[in-house]
Amino acid sequence: MWFEDRGKEPMALAGGPDSFLHHPYNQGQVEQTPPHRPGDLAGPGFPAPPDRLAGHQEDDVDLEALVNDMDASLESLCAASETAPLLHNGQHSRGPAPGARVLQPQAAPRQRVQRSQPVRILAVRRLQEEDPHLRTSSLPAIPNPFPELCGPGSPPALTPGSLPPGPAAAKQDVKVFSEDGTSKVVEILADMTARDLCQLLVYRSHCVDDNSWTLVEHHPHLGLERCLEDHELVVQVESTMASESKFLFRKNYAKYEFFKNPMNFFPEQMVTWCQQSNGSHTQLLQNFLNSSSCPEIQGFLHVKELGRKSWKKLYVCLRRSGLYCSTKGASKEPRHLQLLAELEDSSIFSLIAGRKQYGAPTDYGFCIKPNRVRNEAKELRLLCAEDEQSRTCWVTACRLLKYGMLLYQNYRIPQQRKAMLSSFSTPVRSVSENSLVAMDFSGQTGRVIENPAEAQSAALEEGHAWRKRSTRMNILVIHRTQHWFHGRISREESHRIIKQQGLVDGLFLLRDSQSNPKAFVLTLCHHQKIKNFQILPCEDDGQTFFSLDDGNTKFSDLIQLVDFYQLNKGVLPCRLKHHCIRVAL
Repeated sequence: MWFEDRGKEPMALAGGPDSFLHHPYNQGQVEQTPPHRPGDLAGPGFPAPPDRLAGHQEDDVDLEALVNDMDASLESLCAASETAPLLHNGQHSRGPAPGARVLQPQAAPRQRVQRSQPVRILAVRRLQEEDPHLRTSSLPAIPNPFPELCGPGSPPALTPGSLPPGPAAAKQDVKVFSEDGTSKVVEILADMTARDLCQLLVYRSHCVDDNSWTLVEHHPHLGLERCLEDHELVVQVESTMASESKFLFRKNYAKYEFFKNPMNFFPEQMVTWCQQSNGSHTQLLQNFLNSSSCPEIQGFLHVKELGRKSWKKLYVCLRRSGLYCSTKGASKEPRHLQLLAELEDSSIFSLIAGRKQYGAPTDYGFCIKPNRVRNEAKELRLLCAEDEQSRTCWVTACRLLKYGMLLYQNYRIPQQRKAMLSSFSTPVRSVSENSLVAMDFSGQTGRVIENPAEAQSAALEEGHAWRKRSTRMNILVIHRTQHWFHGRISREESHRIIKQQGLVDGLFLLRDSQSNPKAFVLTLCHHQKIKNFQILPCEDDGQTFFSLDDGNTKFSDLIQLVDFYQLNKGVLPCRLKHHCIRVAL
């Protein structure tokens, strides 16, 4: 509502302060209300200069604008006592220091201004980004809902345990194949070792963990493969492999066999020392593991020339610094030795088909492959030994000279873990002859037969009872469910499996005979040599039995035969200790 005040005193508004009557804008003709600055509101009142009061007595007054100005003034006065008010665009003013003299604002000349528009107040975080000198304390205080946490003797609000965990380690997918061609993709961490991955696969495949599982690096295009050491990082090894290469999950009983029987791996004529040695097992291993000793493996090897197809028979010696060949007969003088390969940045592989792929003179080839080589066969250092024992000696010596104490630590870790968990470990089957005991299941619960005479009597009784219950059908098929039976495989294939899983005494498998359809063959390893024994069927009182010794010892099925020779050597050169197994992933 508009009205005119000509020469009269302005009327007082209800609830307004007396000083508001002297506001310079209540008597001026103002169409729109101007925005106020904090400097104009610093004093307790708003006295108007006399020249402006005298010259504008006939201006119309906007009551709505007057009420808005009054409310803004009251709010500004209340806020000024606690904190500095917000200016235009969210900026803050620096208020006077306590006790400082407040100056009266100078009246600005009269000008036509527009009504103030709504202004968006910026957030505190954005204000701090735009003005680095801005402090949070300059904003209106917000009540603290937890005052007990801000005391001088109170603990910090965030403890190390309450902080969120750091970023997780990088993960990577690795594809692992089994012997039967099946595969499984496993997500592993970047720092996972070959031993850890093997234990994970054993757990997922429900296998018996007897510390003989290994991860094999297989290169089919190069005809090479090797067993990863337990401490090697899987991701790091995979980074050096070509796209055609892959990992295999396989048993290797000979991985640390040289720590148990070192004399079988290092013939005396192939090993020389820089100092006197007493020739004992302990001294032999200490010389290899001690970095200050100078063991040396020497002998003749067939060496393939780089970039050529020809092979030469040279006198070779293996030292800690590398593999050398003599350019003059068997001389080991420094001027006659030539470096063939270094072991530091290389890996030792076995040749899968050396004769067919590289024209090797023997079947006992191995290779020293630089880690930087992926597909280039020209840079491979290929060598061939005369027999399996010589090749095993060369390969084992390369591993010991390269890794040293790391191999011994890998060998000791499972034994230490087994000793710590001996009271909680599950007995492992078919690992040694001590793992089988006589049991009596005639009652409601089974019991262990400790009396040897009673055990023998129970075995005879069980044998007779089994013969009565057995039929022609289950005799022919019951053994096919066992892991040690490999079905219709050739003689060469059985030998290849034995070599892959380690040439240790007592390693065996059973297969169908190729010459006699009704017979079976036991393939057994002894002293790093593979032997075959034929199992022939025989009849007695209309019943069919199986025998290894021309009917002197007869068994109703192959399971009984294997169980017997795991406890007794009989006509075999050694007991059956480890069976070759293939696991489907």
